[in-house]
Amino acid sequence: MNDSPTRVLVLAGGISHERDVSLRSGRRVADGLRAQGKIVELRDPDATLLPYIRESKPDVVWPALHGASGEDGALRGLLDLIGIPYVGSRADAARLAWDKPTAKALVSRVGVRTPLSIALSRDSFRELGAHSILDELADELSGDLVVKPAQGGSAQGVSIVTDRSDLPQAMVNAYNYCDVALIEQRITGVEIAIGILDSGMGPVALPAVEIEPVDGAYTFEARYNAGQTRFYTPARIGDGEADRAAEAALAAHSALGLRHLSRVDLIVDGAGTPWFLEANVLPGLTETSILPQALVAAGHDLGWVYAALADIAMEG
Repeated sequence: MNDSPTRVLVLAGGISHERDVSLRSGRRVADGLRAQGKIVELRDPDATLLPYIRESKPDVVWPALHGASGEDGALRGLLDLIGIPYVGSRADAARLAWDKPTAKALVSRVGVRTPLSIALSRDSFRELGAHSILDELADELSGDLVVKPAQGGSAQGVSIVTDRSDLPQAMVNAYNYCDVALIEQRITGVEIAIGILDSGMGPVALPAVEIEPVDGAYTFEARYNAGQTRFYTPARIGDGEADRAAEAALAAHSALGLRHLSRVDLIVDGAGTPWFLEANVLPGLTETSILPQALVAAGHDLGWVYAALADIAMEG
């Protein structure tokens, strides 16, 4: 029996728009793992990463990469190819969750409500006539709209459109981050996020975290700068609403085939109905991130959770 400490390679950084957030997440994961007695190396992925992994053969990889480099399934697929276990969802599940229109379609099939929406590629928007498309959107999607990149995270490129004259600029903002924009009806209510943790006994919903941005919008800056967002854990919703939201989050996690940990973003409307917005296969783990707040509220030690997930990943 090998009693030597587990060697964990934590990957953080990358080249996505969320590089700085990833570096912060990676440092916190590495600190937590070391506190649990793991031997940890923190590395920024680059062209030498795969040869290095083949040579050094870490026991397990802990990806703390946000954005495409860590969440679109590509890196996970390569790790599968070379036979190195890793924390988090498999490559195919990551690809499904990474693409918001795909995730919405799959989650809606299991009975979870999701806002009415349409996805438009940059080429379609140009070739079919921007003005004609915007006129149709105004007719078919009533009320305020949310425009966001179809892929990506941390609210980058997201716009809330309350005046239809602002819709063209919102489309441009989204296309700056992705070639496909998702336009959906805005659901008003309480914005919450529910973390899902599976530390070996099956997926469990963590306490819902309510998000209340100081300036009214949960922007990139509001997510990662202390003091710009108020968080309430547990969320200030009724027990019945909290139970329905937890059920919806678990259903989304299962429908997308996720594992180990995820975060599901929802809006609870005035009638108490949870609406699925998106699922994150690698939630932020910084000092201001939602998932760590939920883990602490549930009574978990963060280092223990990160180490437990590394151990589970090694077991397959």
